[in-house]
Amino acid sequence: MAIGTDRPRAAGGPVRLGLRANWPQFALLVVVNVFVGGMVGLERATTSLVGTRVFHLSGYLAVFSFIVAFGVTKALTNLAAGPLIARHTRKALLVAGWAAGLPVPFLLAWAPAWGWIVAANVCLGVNQGLTSSMVVNMKMDLTGPRGRGLAMGLNEAAGYVAVGATALATGYLAAAYGLRPVPELIGVIYAVAGLALSVVVVRDTAGHVAAETAAHAAQPGPARPTGPAAGSSFWIIFKDASWRSRPLRGASQAGLANNLNDGLTWAVFPLLFASHGLGLAAIGLIKGLYPMLWGGCQLFTGRLADTIGRRPMIVTGMIVQAAAFPAALVLLGWPLVAGLASAILLGAERRRRRPHPPIVARAGPGGVPVLA
Repeated sequence: MAIGTDRPRAAGGPVRLGLRANWPQFALLVVVNVFVGGMVGLERATTSLVGTRVFHLSGYLAVFSFIVAFGVTKALTNLAAGPLIARHTRKALLVAGWAAGLPVPFLLAWAPAWGWIVAANVCLGVNQGLTSSMVVNMKMDLTGPRGRGLAMGLNEAAGYVAVGATALATGYLAAAYGLRPVPELIGVIYAVAGLALSVVVVRDTAGHVAAETAAHAAQPGPARPTGPAAGSSFWIIFKDASWRSRPLRGASQAGLANNLNDGLTWAVFPLLFASHGLGLAAIGLIKGLYPMLWGGCQLFTGRLADTIGRRPMIVTGMIVQAAAFPAALVLLGWPLVAGLASAILLGAERRRRRPHPPIVARAGPGGVPVLA
């Protein structure tokens, strides 16, 4: 559907909330999220090895600079996404994220110097920050207040299975054709398809946000706060998410630890296992297995989170994740076993770190900033 028809459709006629009522658009957003995950999966198995083998980088800080560039840019983009929602539609930001991702596979494939790889990761950080944030918010808009655990489980499953499948594919392609440019060109399909679907088919969810906001305001109970306390102030929400609200603070801290661990495996594992004799295909298997297991678990943990709550799952998941790194080091004499064991532990940690904010937080100009 053309972009220009989004607003009238949202404004005219009753809008129904729920996964069953909105399954075509929800399924479309799941497909878009597959492309989102595929974009970040491009680098999982090969980019740090490109730094050492193609550009002959020797210092770890130089090799890890691409992850630093990605992480900082994505965090700041996540942070900016909340205020941007106040001035632009979710669909417009989704399209902007895909536009930022278009140069990424070409830069990774043909960068003449390492600085171009770092620049590609700045673009990738903007791409991931906008597309992942908008896809998550749009799915929560469609589902309404019930069943968000299942919705998030489907979202995470699609994204992380795509990360893993792409890492696995790039490892095998690198073993067959070299580190560049063939493995990276998978990203051209992801970027073009994601942009095309977002422009032509995805519909904005402004009508669903308005419907849930109205339903929330009509609920009986004590008077609800207005102004900044109701979610209209970016800094009020930032303070709540960072330290004042215990649930949001805990989720943010768990997300930060989770992402630091993920970045560590992203940069270190390919170099570590390559130095112990593993080939590119085996490294791709290790780097692909853990996000695919991780994503598969979300199909079960999403629904479970709606039943038992998220806190016990976060705690259990972080404990399991912490065991992965000692396992990798203890078993390093058998590098393939060490890699697979750590991948299984990382994949099996049933993390549910992302909070499901109420509509007053998601719909306001502040949004819900995520700096992790």
